[in-house]
Amino acid sequence: MDSRKLAHFVAVAELGHFTRAAETLHVSQSGLSASIRVLENDLGCVLFERTTRSVLLTAAGRVLHEHASRILREITDAQNSLKALSDCVAGSFTLGLVQTLTVVDMPAVLAQFHRRYPRVEVTLIEAPSSDLLTGVGNGQLDLAYVAMDSTALPSEFVALRNYAERLVLVVSDDHPLASRSTVEIMELHEYSFVDFKAGLGLETVVAELFTNSGISRKVAFRTSEMDLALALVSHGLGVAVVPEPVAHRNGMHQLSLRPGNPSRELALISRTASPTNPAARAFLELTAETDTSSGTIYNAQGRPPSAGPALGS
Repeated sequence: MDSRKLAHFVAVAELGHFTRAAETLHVSQSGLSASIRVLENDLGCVLFERTTRSVLLTAAGRVLHEHASRILREITDAQNSLKALSDCVAGSFTLGLVQTLTVVDMPAVLAQFHRRYPRVEVTLIEAPSSDLLTGVGNGQLDLAYVAMDSTALPSEFVALRNYAERLVLVVSDDHPLASRSTVEIMELHEYSFVDFKAGLGLETVVAELFTNSGISRKVAFRTSEMDLALALVSHGLGVAVVPEPVAHRNGMHQLSLRPGNPSRELALISRTASPTNPAARAFLELTAETDTSSGTIYNAQGRPPSAGPALGS
């Protein structure tokens, strides 16, 4: 019992005539009659009372008509929903965001996406990069912006876009370094630190920065909330190394780090080079239009860059 035979049956039932039904369906009358006979054989019952003047539904035909009409409506609804999804007229996708994401103006990007696709529902998940990695891996997230550390990105993920973000030192307004605009990393061994501790990523990058410089830091406070870390710094309880946009956005006094102007990497990752979710693909295409950062986008062949360092927070 396929949908084509059901459509033939419903047309005959509602028009009450094989000839008119055949004309409406653009099939031959003999072909329509054969289709109905096959359906009756499949079901093991007679669906129509045939006379020289009319075609009437039998009791079995009336029962089937109710179900067949509903089935055909549901098939049409499903086809329309799938078309809307493929055209990105409707649908949904889930986007993961690292907690300190600043390289992309996400509210502005989402506002433009919503104007273009107003019926697409977007779920935003803010979490440490290690959790975002798990979410992308198990399919709970379609895409995720993550911070990177020095570990290789697992082979099951693809870095679709890469970004670089400069790191700076932030201090309170009355700190001894507040009158300066730059500081040598070697000078920082005498100061207490506030560490942003939310998994890998920024925490790992900062730790490696001082380890590679041979500096042993004094960490006075550790917190998984960036706003709290900055508040502790503002109250003179320590200094902190944070992304420059985070310092700027919060009005913190910041110093450039020397040597090297260190930075951290972020990436937009997925399980595949082209997300299977049409809404996620549409978001990715829009970011290609709107992204004006210094990060890497697609190469000339339209393929994403190769996998880079791994995830952090």
